[in-house]
Amino acid sequence: MKKVLMIYPHWHPANLAGVHRPRLIGNFLKDLGWTPRILTVHEEYFEETPDHDFKRTFSSDFEVTRVKALKTFKPRLIGDIGLRAFYQLYKKALELIETEKIDFIWLPIPSFYNSLLGRLIYEKTKMPYGIDYIDPWVRDITNQTGVRAQLSQSVARALEPIAVKKASLISGVSTPYYEPVLKKNFPEFYNKDNELLSETVNSKSGRKIVHVAMPYGFDPNDHEVVLPNVKFPWDNDPQDQKNWIYAGAFLPNSHILLSAFFEAIENLRKKGLWDEKIKLWFLGTGTYPAKSITEYSEEFGLQDILTEKRKRYPFLQVLNFLSAANTVMIIGSTEKHYTASKTFQALLSKKPVFSVFHRESSAVKVMEDCKADDYTVRFNPDDDRETLVDQFEEKLLNRLNPTSWNPDLEVLNKFSAKESARKLVQGIEKVY
Repeated sequence: MKKVLMIYPHWHPANLAGVHRPRLIGNFLKDLGWTPRILTVHEEYFEETPDHDFKRTFSSDFEVTRVKALKTFKPRLIGDIGLRAFYQLYKKALELIETEKIDFIWLPIPSFYNSLLGRLIYEKTKMPYGIDYIDPWVRDITNQTGVRAQLSQSVARALEPIAVKKASLISGVSTPYYEPVLKKNFPEFYNKDNELLSETVNSKSGRKIVHVAMPYGFDPNDHEVVLPNVKFPWDNDPQDQKNWIYAGAFLPNSHILLSAFFEAIENLRKKGLWDEKIKLWFLGTGTYPAKSITEYSEEFGLQDILTEKRKRYPFLQVLNFLSAANTVMIIGSTEKHYTASKTFQALLSKKPVFSVFHRESSAVKVMEDCKADDYTVRFNPDDDRETLVDQFEEKLLNRLNPTSWNPDLEVLNKFSAKESARKLVQGIEKVY
């Protein structure tokens, strides 16, 4: 059995979205001949509210080592746990490589600084490493004017080339998430017709390098866990209320879509075409800069039918919420590389899904393949706002006057976490 060392600063009981990546991949690695070896941080250094039920979604295959980290202080100058535990993770990784037979290192990001560990460890041990892009490190922030965001991107542009320079594998939840990295740092990935090759030789390391696109996917076992005594946010509301639920962080590039969505609802209410039994819930939206969902609801007169709760909910509790919803909402991104991992959770809830994505997002393909796109808005950046609002109204009317909801969930198997794990293993076995 070969062994992959996954270095990721967060682990259970933190239920951050990033933890799901190594969890979902690792849950299936042993079936593919690889042991998942985890290097992470002691939970006492996490700032997130612990979700102890989350552990129930991890297989028993993981062998976990935890290290200490610098604590946070007030004023909170350094919060990123990837930075606070950077040296400890580096030293422990070297120790594990020396005392165990490690075959490959895989580093999901963010925390983006985590990727630098791969390069540093490579220079010390020549251990091949791969970086996995859950989110792009260098990204478009034209809708953000804060000094912190600008500084963060300056740092990203300086450090990313250092981190990836001698990598043997670049992976991500979809090709658009990491292809800008290949274009900037690995021109050898492109032939004379500027076509992206699946593998090449890294000119900086002299080793083979591959890239692998694989969605988060899903573990069907997650949806088999039923929590007893779950308290729903609408427990005290009327029994005939129709609860539409959005669960998860509010994304920086979602503002245009949310605003148009709310304007469409406002228009339908004015026309008397809206079902006033519908209550919109935005749960676990987190802390984010700029205008809030609540403020948007006030702008469009929806504050009487909308509730936003920013606190994060335990993962399994969210799955229970979705299964109890009348409609699950997904507000995607204006960026085409966005691939909503929550798409799978939404579809597996077996409840109707109202969604909006960039028209070229792979999430649209998932919805189409499952024949679940009756209520999917396709964002076209060339359209004006009026066209976008009209499209929202059309899809909302489809949902308000539904015919049937019977998606083909068998299609989802090709997007499962097991399939993603298989793709990763195939990539690793080409280069390790």
